[in-house]
Amino acid sequence: MSSPVPWREAWEQALYGADGFYRRPDGPAGHFLTATHGGAGAVLAETLWGWADRLGADGIVDVGAGRGELLRHLYAAAPHRPLAGLDVVARPPDLPDRVGWSVSPGGAALPDDRFPRRSLVVAHEWLDVVPCTVGEVDQEGRLRQVLVDPAGTEHLGGPLDEADLAWCQRFWPAVVAPHAPPGDRVEVGRSRDSAWSGLLDRLDGGAALAVDYGHTADERPATGTLTAYRSGRQVEPLPDGSCDLTAHVAVDALRQTDRCRQRDAVAAADRPDRDMARRDPAAYLADLARGSDVAALRRPGGFGDFWWVTWAA
Repeated sequence: MSSPVPWREAWEQALYGADGFYRRPDGPAGHFLTATHGGAGAVLAETLWGWADRLGADGIVDVGAGRGELLRHLYAAAPHRPLAGLDVVARPPDLPDRVGWSVSPGGAALPDDRFPRRSLVVAHEWLDVVPCTVGEVDQEGRLRQVLVDPAGTEHLGGPLDEADLAWCQRFWPAVVAPHAPPGDRVEVGRSRDSAWSGLLDRLDGGAALAVDYGHTADERPATGTLTAYRSGRQVEPLPDGSCDLTAHVAVDALRQTDRCRQRDAVAAADRPDRDMARRDPAAYLADLARGSDVAALRRPGGFGDFWWVTWAA
């Protein structure tokens, strides 16, 4: 069996290596659904175009676009507007011709080119799959790096490096405080902060929006959030390319001009007029369905808890 390595290294290889999870033919949609699928995806697309208008953007770039699920909804809502996506796989064959596509190295790495001018760059559930260092408090109260072997068994390694420790002292101080409880964990967000800053540095007069599940300083989870998904189920994290590996984002550590919850970013749906059920049953049912999709995007405890982190110059 191979020697254990830092979680960040194993995570990167498991998702973005030659046989990584995100390069598999079935794609992420073969294992789980997100807010970009189905009717909820259509409502999300409408909302994003509204935000693009508010932020003065002409088009949208979808970072971590998967197999183009959100892009198709965005195109359906506004086929005349500039639209592009990027991911680690080749362009999906059924993507509309007018939609641009770039192949990305994966993880925190992005193509060298700047984003199209006056774009809203949307990172929907991208930062949570940017691998990061995992740390744990040992029995002596010291914060050490967590290693993992190919079977998923964890081991405690050496202390965090100075930069990661400094990040914890600023953004996750509970794990470096005197008498921190043994077993408390941290997902060091420095790699996510760097990835996000790299994205912002590629803007050309546009804006950026990160949509992700995360936490702030007043609600850091004591045992961390690293987890995995396979075939529609939450499973134990295993760095073998068979499952998605994800951890919540420390959203308050990101460069930003504003942030809010998704339940506040997506406008509530009006109740359909009951008289419409008699006059136009099909339209009435369509309005009911849309209302259900809006409610799903706004639901506390679910998609409604996502954070929307904005950067606008």
